[in-house]
Amino acid sequence: MHLLKYLQAQGLGSRKQCQVLIKDAAVLINGQLCTDARMEIEPSNVSSLQIDEVNLPPVPLPYFYILLNKPADYETSHKPQFYPSVFSILPEPLRHLNMQAVGRLDADTTGVLILTNDGQFNHRCTSPKHKLPKIYRVSLKHAADESLCMKLQQGVLLHDDNETVKAEKAELTDSHTLLLTITSGKYHQVKRMVAAAGNRVVALHRSAFGPWQAEDLPVGGWHFFQPDFDKLQDAQY
Repeated sequence: MHLLKYLQAQGLGSRKQCQVLIKDAAVLINGQLCTDARMEIEPSNVSSLQIDEVNLPPVPLPYFYILLNKPADYETSHKPQFYPSVFSILPEPLRHLNMQAVGRLDADTTGVLILTNDGQFNHRCTSPKHKLPKIYRVSLKHAADESLCMKLQQGVLLHDDNETVKAEKAELTDSHTLLLTITSGKYHQVKRMVAAAGNRVVALHRSAFGPWQAEDLPVGGWHFFQPDFDKLQDAQY
């Protein structure tokens, strides 16, 4: 890949803007000054990228995967209505890259969120037929007992949906905290399931999405990662 195309793929601007960066001797890759737009770059060999003396995280190519520990009060949308976009958490160059969230989290829901430009991976993770488990820590308004877990595992009828939905697993860690595992991804599903079972969600945190967790990340923290596709049962790759 030529240097010029590599810089564009990093979200650093248009062809003309990237040409200016090269001409102005503003680009260092792996500590080397790069002044030839046609210089060959092997993306997998790039360990450091510096633009105008600012260190930037090199974006893996052609596909990248970002694990984010989503804070509350961010919308999972490129066009948010009431809160900032979750994509605004990323540093400036990355915001301009074409990427989507793998599934959605409500603005008030926190926890694991994956961002990627790999449409096939996105489909694999969100397709109902693959039943990728998602684990939520649910804070309940009312004290609960095992009967709530039984209802959720046996199946509840969602309001206005006319469909019974079951939890794969439901476990109380205390009277007001529920660990809920689901494999589908309906609109406001956890909140609607808990309401149908006779309680109410006051806070919601996704602690795991398939094999991925974000507990080692601070709130709002993120990093690139490489999915272990072997961990995705029946992955279609």
